[in-house]
Amino acid sequence: MGTESTTKLGFVCVQNAGRSQMSAAFAERERDRRELGGSIEILTGGTHPAESVHEEVITVMRERDIDLSDRTPREVSTDELESCDVVATMGCSTLELDAEDVDVRDWALDDPHGQDLDTVREIRDDVQQRVKALFDEFH
Repeated sequence: MGTESTTKLGFVCVQNAGRSQMSAAFAERERDRRELGGSIEILTGGTHPAESVHEEVITVMRERDIDLSDRTPREVSTDELESCDVVATMGCSTLELDAEDVDVRDWALDDPHGQDLDTVREIRDDVQQRVKALFDEFH
């Protein structure tokens, strides 16, 4: 980790409409639960963002009292990602970062888009566990 007091976590996929949005939302909740507001910065984005967050993702995240309906997928730049301490890709990225001090991890998650709700729930629960484990590792 860097010498700064802030740890920057990036969650990236192609469309920024499913897995990375779930990851960022769970990271925000985890940050709040652990009262790490000033020490964890969360970035999410996609290399080719979709128009909106996938409906099935919004539905299953509501079951966890997280509303993603007002979120908009956004493009993320290489510079933004290279400023992160850890970047988690979702199994769909062809991301290549030059920054040697970025810990890039591929979580290899299935794409929830177009899946039935039970499958999307499994992906959601996997994302939630991975985010929690990431926080356990650093805090």
